[in-house]
Amino acid sequence: MIYTRSPLSAQVIEWLVKPGDAVQAGTLMVVLESMKMEHEVRADRATQVTQLHVAVGDTVASGELLLSGEPLKAGAPRLPDLPEADDAADDLKGQAHRADLQRLRDRLALTEDAARPAAVSRRRAQGMRTARENIAALCDEGSFLEYGALAVAAQRSRRSEEDLIANTPADGMVTGIGSVNGVDFGEARARTVVLAYDATVLAGTQGMRNHQKTDRLLGIALAQRLPVVLFAEGGGGRPGDTDMPIVAGLHVGTFAAMARLSGQVPVVGIAAGRCFAGNAALLGCSDVIIATRSSNIGMGGPAMVEGGGLGRFLAEEIGPSGVQHANGVIDLLVEDEVQAVDAARLYLSFFQGAVKDWQSPDTNLLRNVVPENRLRVYDSLSVLERTVDVGSLLVLRAGFGAGIHTALARVEGRPVGVLANNPMHLGGAIDADAADKAARFLQLCNAHGLPVVSFVDTPGFMVGPDAEARAQVRHVSRLFVVSAHLRVPVFAVILRKGYGLGAMGMSAGGFHAPVFTVAWPTGECGAMGLEGAVRLGYRKELEALPSGQEREALFQRLLAQQVANGEAMQMAATLEIDAVIDPAQTRQWIARGLQGARVAEQPSGRFIDTW
Repeated sequence: MIYTRSPLSAQVIEWLVKPGDAVQAGTLMVVLESMKMEHEVRADRATQVTQLHVAVGDTVASGELLLSGEPLKAGAPRLPDLPEADDAADDLKGQAHRADLQRLRDRLALTEDAARPAAVSRRRAQGMRTARENIAALCDEGSFLEYGALAVAAQRSRRSEEDLIANTPADGMVTGIGSVNGVDFGEARARTVVLAYDATVLAGTQGMRNHQKTDRLLGIALAQRLPVVLFAEGGGGRPGDTDMPIVAGLHVGTFAAMARLSGQVPVVGIAAGRCFAGNAALLGCSDVIIATRSSNIGMGGPAMVEGGGLGRFLAEEIGPSGVQHANGVIDLLVEDEVQAVDAARLYLSFFQGAVKDWQSPDTNLLRNVVPENRLRVYDSLSVLERTVDVGSLLVLRAGFGAGIHTALARVEGRPVGVLANNPMHLGGAIDADAADKAARFLQLCNAHGLPVVSFVDTPGFMVGPDAEARAQVRHVSRLFVVSAHLRVPVFAVILRKGYGLGAMGMSAGGFHAPVFTVAWPTGECGAMGLEGAVRLGYRKELEALPSGQEREALFQRLLAQQVANGEAMQMAATLEIDAVIDPAQTRQWIARGLQGARVAEQPSGRFIDTW
């Protein structure tokens, strides 16, 4: 005999077999109800039903006998076969849709660009991509998981559901998690939170629903330590949301949540088109801002400016890219969104780990970069290009603080941050802008564990009444305070001039602060610029001679003595620096230094920024 018993305490609500029926394994025989839920009882083997022991409406206990039968004999007529599992899979593939699944598919289709051809056409006419296209270009194919796709604007009290679904998809912001550079660095390092304001929906403004979506994803980014990429185009706050009892909305946590990520995970902001008010505030919290030439970035758009009684301006007159690149707001200025997304992928790669494939430049070319004439300027960017891996140099904030170059790069595949004085600007003297640029860059490298290579060629900090009028004392001191709290190793290479406090600031606070401080044969050091040292230290002797050839001859003799005393090999002989090296060995020194260098697990301490 074959006995079928109840798997739980329940009520019998339907029999689907009767005595005499022949059923195969898996056939549904009876439906039970417990706690308002229906439970199916199926045959576990081929059976000829002989008796039903309970009736519809009966209550049965767990283990109570429901029916009995005999093993099914060969050739006995059977109930129709059930659909195979593969048939169910075919349903999901589109052979036959369940109604609930089809409703979901239909609804999600309305969030896609294809559902809004007019809006997409207007975007195309501007020469720009949609938010979803930018995300598709940023993330590895098929990796993006969208959060909050079904959200619409909080305006149900003034607009129909159909209108909101058609015209406010995702409440104007696409959010989710995807992989960036997963092929190179693996899924674990590639997962990235992506937030993209959709300028084709209510001008990319910040609505209550997309604030909630943003907060949700920023919370995940912080908890899971995921990088963030923000496409920030849009007009700021949205006054038209009416579904929530809010007066000003100043209690939202989005801006604090974005700011909280600083120093915890890499944060990339991208601006194309117009980016004003709240959108610009979020953009400004980013580690790096990548912007297109057609972008305008400002804390207030035309309406806000006019409302403040400050005049009427076109959007194109407020925060154009040329202005924002020169003042340091924009770190990377690119032509269009295509380049912006490519730059974002490249920038993130430096924080995702080392690469196995790399190419060394011809380091022999370094021997001729610094002119033999110690007064002749040269392009220190060429030093970087001939030292780091071919094609790896990414210069940041090129439009601002021209006295110091800052860049990300790789040496034998390992990512590093790079500083270099620029002798083509103020002779390499460090002014307020250059100091701010370098200090912030050191903080960036420190937060994310990138070792720093510093190429030194400076006569010192900029001096004079004009410099001091710009709060020079506070700005340049940032280099010392930030450097004193670095957890990452620093490597210093003196290319030519290593004078005074400026050279110390470029060397993490002093020549013995870096893991190594080496100099090229062209290096010359001193407590201050050697020309100034001669004029100050030998003023009496010089003034004792009449101005002209005789005084100049004495000056040149005294200067030659100072140059000889401060030249690189003298510095190495007194152990003030660690070595003098062939310029062609610079890359080798850095690579070997990186192999043995240690990045501390935690920052070495908190500090109060001097500015």
